[in-house]
Amino acid sequence: MTTKKHIGSNFDDFLKEEGLLEDAESIAAKRIFVFQLEKELKRQKVNQMELAQLMGTSRSSIRRLLDPCQPSTLKSLSHAASALGKHLSVSLV
Repeated sequence: MTTKKHIGSNFDDFLKEEGLLEDAESIAAKRIFVFQLEKELKRQKVNQMELAQLMGTSRSSIRRLLDPCQPSTLKSLSHAASALGKHLSVSLV
């Protein structure tokens, strides 16, 4: 007999029960940021090396910043946005 404990529940409930919700949300938020940052880099015709120079950091740091699975601080996300003349917006919902 199989247990159907998650039938009728939503995916967030499942992730929460498994202790995975917080990680999933942070990775999703980083993916969104990276998508928007890469879109802005293309719009401004700025490559990773140029972004590194604008931020005063290394190209390897930029690769980590652009990797959705690598954690980043709000400070580094804000610094990247600022280097492109943008602002980082964070909200609690």
